Amino acid sequence: MLDKVEKAGSTTRESVFQELKDLKKVIEDSRREIGIARPGDIRTKDIPTATDELDAVVEATAQATAAIMDACDGIQTAAGEMGGDHANRINDEVMKIFEACSFQDITGQRIRKVVRTLTDIEQRVGHLISLLGDKAAGTGDHEDKRVGDARLLNGPQLPPQAVSQDEIDKLLAELDGQ
Repeated sequence: MLDKVEKAGSTTRESVFQELKDLKKVIEDSRREIGIARPGDIRTKDIPTATDELDAVVEATAQATAAIMDACDGIQTAAGEMGGDHANRINDEVMKIFEACSFQDITGQRIRKVVRTLTDIEQRVGHLISLLGDKAAGTGDHEDKRVGDARLLNGPQLPPQAVSQDEIDKLLAELDGQ
């Protein structure tokens, strides 16, 4: 390629060098922008948190669906003991609930696909960070700039970090005992 540039006229040679300089600037700007985007946080914090939240949604939805279906089984059993037109009508409505609960499996499959995509992105960001080295590492952790209630309201906690109902009941019982 250098031979071709050398054989080209000075105008072509200058334009090739200018293109190379422009390309170098694009690469440097991209590195800087990637560093500002904090790819380390994306890989180590943001994506794992998002995937954990989605996994928790799938699990909570599955548990709720199972509880609904168990309740429907109980209703059908009671309706069977009643017999008659009311029992048939109750069974018809329960079947509608069963059909509506089928959304959980489809929703869970969709969310799992999103989790796989996020995991793939996480791995690619990690690979990009390893290629770019410290220049793309970003500067420190996210600083939480929220204040007041906004800082306190973080939505439901993931099960490993959440306070259990038993712990809450125990605390309330201790307060009642005072």
